[in-house]
Amino acid sequence: MQTEIIKIKGMTCGGCVNSVKNVLRKIPGVSSVEVSLEQGQATLEYDAATTDANQFREAIRDAGFEVAD
Repeated sequence: MQTEIIKIKGMTCGGCVNSVKNVLRKIPGVSSVEVSLEQGQATLEYDAATTDANQFREAIRDAGFEVAD
């Protein structure tokens, strides 16, 4: 399992956190998702053999949030 931490801009409430969690959990190969409003980030555990980490950033952008560099 790999761990990825992604900084996210634009989350302002618990609903935003849930939206990000939901889109990330739908990605095949993701085993764990933690999203922190306070820290503005998502921490994921995933199977690198079946999942490309770029999918995470695309899913977050598609949900209406900005991925910080």
